[in-house]
Amino acid sequence: MKNSSTLQVFKKFLYLITCMIVVSILNIRQAISQNFSFPLAGADSLTPSRSHYFDWINSQYEGTTEQQTLINLDFFHWLHDQYGMRLDIYSLDVGNIDDGPYTAGVGRLIPYHYGSTDSREFVAQFPNGFAPLVEKADSFGCRLGMWLGPDGFGTTPEEANKRKELMVSFCRDYNFHLFKLDGVAGPFREEKAGILIETLKACRKHTPDLIVSSQRIDFGEAEPYITHHLWEGAETYVDVFINNHSTAPHHRAGSLERKLTPGLDRMFGDHGVCFSSCLDYWEDEMVLQMFNRSLILSPQFYGNPWFLRDDEYPRFARLMNLHRKYREILVNGFQLPEQQYGSYAVSRGDANTRFITLRNLSWEPKTYMVKLDASIGFNQVKKVHIKQYHPTERFLGTHQWEETIPVTVEPYRTCLLKVSSSDEAELTIKGCDYEIVRDIPGNPVQIHLIGDPGTKARVEIIPGPKIFEKGFIHGKEYTIKTLEKGLDIAFPGKKLTKEPHRKLGEPHLLSEVPADAEALFEAACFAADNNALEVRCIQRSGDSKIPQVIACRNAFFNDPMFVNRGIWDKNLFDGNLNTFFIARLNNKMFRLDLGEIQLLDEIIIQIRDRLEYDLNPEMNSFSEQAYAEVSSDLVQWDTVQLDWRGEGTIARVRFTDNKPVRYLRIAGPPRRIAEVEGYLNGEQVDRTKWRASNLFENYSNNPAKKTWKFDFTLQELAPNSYLSVALNGEHGNEGAYAALKIGDQYIGAPDRAVSYPSNTWEYFNVESESNYTYYFPLLPEYVGEKIEVVILGLQDGKGEFTPEVWLSAYPDPREKIFIELN
Repeated sequence: MKNSSTLQVFKKFLYLITCMIVVSILNIRQAISQNFSFPLAGADSLTPSRSHYFDWINSQYEGTTEQQTLINLDFFHWLHDQYGMRLDIYSLDVGNIDDGPYTAGVGRLIPYHYGSTDSREFVAQFPNGFAPLVEKADSFGCRLGMWLGPDGFGTTPEEANKRKELMVSFCRDYNFHLFKLDGVAGPFREEKAGILIETLKACRKHTPDLIVSSQRIDFGEAEPYITHHLWEGAETYVDVFINNHSTAPHHRAGSLERKLTPGLDRMFGDHGVCFSSCLDYWEDEMVLQMFNRSLILSPQFYGNPWFLRDDEYPRFARLMNLHRKYREILVNGFQLPEQQYGSYAVSRGDANTRFITLRNLSWEPKTYMVKLDASIGFNQVKKVHIKQYHPTERFLGTHQWEETIPVTVEPYRTCLLKVSSSDEAELTIKGCDYEIVRDIPGNPVQIHLIGDPGTKARVEIIPGPKIFEKGFIHGKEYTIKTLEKGLDIAFPGKKLTKEPHRKLGEPHLLSEVPADAEALFEAACFAADNNALEVRCIQRSGDSKIPQVIACRNAFFNDPMFVNRGIWDKNLFDGNLNTFFIARLNNKMFRLDLGEIQLLDEIIIQIRDRLEYDLNPEMNSFSEQAYAEVSSDLVQWDTVQLDWRGEGTIARVRFTDNKPVRYLRIAGPPRRIAEVEGYLNGEQVDRTKWRASNLFENYSNNPAKKTWKFDFTLQELAPNSYLSVALNGEHGNEGAYAALKIGDQYIGAPDRAVSYPSNTWEYFNVESESNYTYYFPLLPEYVGEKIEVVILGLQDGKGEFTPEVWLSAYPDPREKIFIELN
């Protein structure tokens, strides 16, 4: 009995000691968080990240609707069901309760105002309140968030309590996960700190994990109740709020250059990854957002992710799922030495598993030497396993402790590595690069093996914890034992003799401007467009076959908010006088490309109607000096009759010499045009291939004064190849253009960083005085042909740049072989 009693006392003692240790650990965790902020702010620096989408620039200051939000939520539901992807928070942005300063119509500036759920505007947008949205989000494990102004507490106690009840009801009745309090809606009054504190305390009684995001606002005494702040006050809408500062093979180099938050503080917001413009290489930016900074809201993204290509959603979901799997350990990280690992490299994880993010902000590949020891935050072990997850997945081997291994990062890309002390319970492919297409319980696992064309690889499939019976490669069945032992895989295609990415040369300055400089300039203008950046996204990605993606795209582009801004040239060819295409700048040329050489009697340009003309004759009129010219080859231009006098609501371009044409340019056009039609023998011609632009200059007003040239011939070409013509240095805003000449063809670049001028959906295109990069897609028929790269330095520009020509390929040009494991 005595021994038993002593044992019980000892057990109690051990229990008390254990409790004291646990409490001490919890106190330490809390102490190293931001000012003991977790109980007050809903999260702290050790809280695992929450995945977050917000619908800013999917909708505008006017707000969204119940219908559009349900369509968008259905897209995320599809990702959940198809790929197992989980979204934690779907946030409604500006214009749904409170408004920013541009709410009441296109271009109309009004004061911000604070709203409520019983306002006429809210009921029109959400006739059934938030309940249907909450129910839809909950069906795939998601919660809602809301954009609000920072104040709204009025001047009386009644008004303050009404605002408090509104915010509390979002948490009590709908379990909202996030409030975004934005200075766009106006200032926060210091004297309202007390009622804001009361409100957030009351909210967190219902949702203790409520995240409150401050966007450019100092909340004074209420700051301890704010979860995080917008880092640097910066947004990430590419080529609107963030852009390249150097030449690069894509638009997102400026995004990849972003630094680290001070002290790797996770209680900042970096505004996430934007999917509304310049989509190429989005995955590199997303890797940094998720695994490099790994903030409290991560992965975070906004805009229109449904603009991606159908084949990109598996990659999107894979990165999301990978981050979610490891988010518990990604809260801890430190910066690696720059001398060894390059700019802003970070190691995150625990003592047994580390994720390392590397980046390469140069035109040439870079190799970093990764030391497998305590310097990357790793406990000493005998064997270290290393795997690459981005830009492709690749098993990099099992190595000894303190061994150093080389890791090469491609130009202007990122690299994600996992270093672990065990092989981990995870499906792995050895012998070649690969990508997991689909891996959700109860379904076959789908994989792409990736390899250079014309090469072979010995491939082993390591199932990890999964139990497979068989696999299928190109429809041929194999036992899983055969796949585990290894299989020789031959990748189809002809082996390339040179790297797909390489420098081709440096154009030299010519002694004089060539006679066909104008044709080269016009080729550049006609190849490009001035549509909204969002339109360029879907032109880049092509049509979708996924119903949920199609529905989201249609909801966006058919929304009156978008249509009525007049920022898509297709409005000129839709047979609807109530739509239009409007140039945001004066004194630019109107250009029309018929897509092919056509015979016409006349082109009719309709402004809209007499009333529209009378309301704004300056916007809807031709200038007194207006004239029109046509060409079939961009070299020879003929002046044609432009009859625009009279009512002012219509103009006719008349063709009297029976010559076929393809190109039309008009100097001094109206800024706003509703419809453009072509007629032959009294019958309207097909306009399916017609395109228009309205923001490029008249060459005669700003001709070339300098010209650079570089000739080359390609003997082989990887799929998805393109030229980057990089102008390193100062050229002035719109001061230099690039074009190709192949035989008698003049070929412009359909894309450029920074982006060509556009009639933007939100705010303005960024402008740059330096470091343009022009992008030319390369076609198979160009192989063996002499290609001339010509750069025109215009009269009003600056010729203080050094041009280079680079060859690249994106998406990954290598061959893929599909595998399904059952």
